[in-house]
Amino acid sequence: MRKVAFTSLTALTASLMASAALAYTEAPMLAEQVKAGTLPSVDERLPENPRVIPVYGEIGQYGGTWSRAFKGPSDRWGPTKLMEERVVESYMDDEQQISLVPGWVGDYSVSDDAREFTFKIRKGLKWSDGAPVTTRDIRFWYEDVFLNEELTPSIKALYTSDGKPMELSFEDDYTFKVSFAKPYPLFLTILAKESTGRPGLDRPGFIEPFHYLKDYHPKYAEEAKLKAAIEEHGAKSWTDLWDSKGQIQAWWFNPDMPVLTAWRVVTPPPAEIVVMERNPYYYGVDPEGNQLPYIDRIEHRLFQDPESLNLMAIQGEIDLQNRHLNVADFTLFKENEDKGGYVLDTWTKALTWTLMPNLNVKDDVLRDLYEDKRFREALNIAVDRETINELAFSGLGEARQASPVSGSPFFDEEAETRWTQYDPDRANALLDEIGLDKRDGDGFRLRPDGERLSIVVETRWDTQSETLELVRTFWEDVGVEAIIRIIDRTLFTQHVETSEYDMVLDTFDRASMITADPARFLGRYGFAHGYYNWWDSRGETGFEPPEDHPIRDLWKAWEAAQGASSLEEANKFAQEMVSIHKENGWQIGLVGEPPAIYVRNTDLKNFPTGFIHDDALRGIGLAYPQQLYFSQD
Repeated sequence: MRKVAFTSLTALTASLMASAALAYTEAPMLAEQVKAGTLPSVDERLPENPRVIPVYGEIGQYGGTWSRAFKGPSDRWGPTKLMEERVVESYMDDEQQISLVPGWVGDYSVSDDAREFTFKIRKGLKWSDGAPVTTRDIRFWYEDVFLNEELTPSIKALYTSDGKPMELSFEDDYTFKVSFAKPYPLFLTILAKESTGRPGLDRPGFIEPFHYLKDYHPKYAEEAKLKAAIEEHGAKSWTDLWDSKGQIQAWWFNPDMPVLTAWRVVTPPPAEIVVMERNPYYYGVDPEGNQLPYIDRIEHRLFQDPESLNLMAIQGEIDLQNRHLNVADFTLFKENEDKGGYVLDTWTKALTWTLMPNLNVKDDVLRDLYEDKRFREALNIAVDRETINELAFSGLGEARQASPVSGSPFFDEEAETRWTQYDPDRANALLDEIGLDKRDGDGFRLRPDGERLSIVVETRWDTQSETLELVRTFWEDVGVEAIIRIIDRTLFTQHVETSEYDMVLDTFDRASMITADPARFLGRYGFAHGYYNWWDSRGETGFEPPEDHPIRDLWKAWEAAQGASSLEEANKFAQEMVSIHKENGWQIGLVGEPPAIYVRNTDLKNFPTGFIHDDALRGIGLAYPQQLYFSQD
């Protein structure tokens, strides 16, 4: 994987952040509405200082419909990442340097002690329905959503310092301040990943349209109208109208929900073709003053299985997509480029496909085995990663452990290779040493309670069935039975949240700029989700780990990073997290740093190649889809 320079608090030059007397133009479909008198002029719709978004190529052309595919209502993050708008955002320049830039705020500043962060909303910024954006929208989010225990039962540790939640104050209609009890130099880095707030409440968004959502909040709504809305949407309480499945607050389901994004949904799921159209009030322009986005519409077509998606791609029915494409099908896509009228572009994924034993599994015997480092080592070295890479990833990945990817400032070569050497003889010896030396008639080892040593491995990734079948074979060779279950994302998420699983196969991602989202390293979503919930909620939910459990050292390191006096000191503590992770080997990394393959219509332009594909950098969002366009020539 080629090296990428990651910086945290640099900014783009002023020429890319200020609009300096540009003459604004708009899409023809909007110009027609202006001419008909149904829409204000572009000058009235844009803020006083629109965000100037650089283009990865050339000034684009207006028009066109971007066709892509989705798996259903639960596949919300695919569309979301095309159009997230955050307080500050990551930007990768032509020299592949990562910087932080203002999003819907026009400016920000940080106090010398990194305890106070002041943000100024772009004056004249508007919601997609034309309503003005002010600090009233932020105050509503802070006081009535973030601090509302019915909507936000517990405040995540990422938004605390010294155990105390961040505090917001408001200076005027456009200026707000975020304060922490102690220095928090990583806060802006966290914001660049977490401050989306869409499509539900799973991430603090820092802003909600007060003029619209107040009618669905008991503090402001008329009781009769709120009750009618609850009944109309088949909800049990007002809170059911909110969050990612709420029929009101989630933009993904509600076309009337005002947004700040470049597109807004007009035909929501469960439609077989979900449609998003340009937001006429979008606040971004290109360097020549053309209001973005260039593309008029995005259509997401429902598909049922990987074969259906592959067929759509090779028949030229996909304009740009990476999501749900399997790198194992690289050759298939490459051979059909001319036939399908597309090219295959690649980024590098900052992840490792990883088996994650559940340290909080409800099976006492299995939990004790997981806590034995010898057992974890045996499961690791019983797997031939090179064979998995060749057969399941067409040799395009890298056999590696779950750890920061190469190119990351937190890369650790020892962590990358720990327990990755295939050694079934040592694996057998370790399993015997633990006391798992008795076998049943089928050759599988017996647990201390006399039951067969079986591990149910669940995944939501149907593209990884071959990977799991290979793992099953390798473990069977050392007497461990793996039972494979491929389930949908909703059920998978439910099992993880409730710790109702033995082990999962998932992506150990967010492995480039880990300080932007350390969740994977802290236990969330995988190897210790129950412990993580206990720490994150300060004991309100989840499971408390034993006093001497090393996961507590992980949390202490992150808390020290949060309260560090400088970025350098914070990064030092983040590196300590990596070392603790390496020493304990809680997970079973398999293959990582594979290419992220993008099927791209040859007429779709300005898509950069060679970027880092990481959830912490928001995946395809790093390409700034607003500036993509279809060539009309």
